[in-house]
Amino acid sequence: MPTVLRLGPYRFYFYSHETSEPPHIHVDRDALSAKFWLGPVTLARNLGFSAVELRRVQSLLVEHNQELLDAWDGYFGARG
Repeated sequence: MPTVLRLGPYRFYFYSHETSEPPHIHVDRDALSAKFWLGPVTLARNLGFSAVELRRVQSLLVEHNQELLDAWDGYFGARG
């Protein structure tokens, strides 16, 4: 599971076996985890983050969206 980005307490990564899904990113902090679609950035799943922290994470994802999409394309191949 390649780590794509680290910002503050957050680790952004994807699983190498999830090629059949649209571009997305997983984010962890401590025992908390969430999954976001990248185009557009929307929450797919939340496991423990508060609403306030989810908005903070989503803002970071919007800010770094192109970088994350480029990492996805670089790892899995360009999106069709």
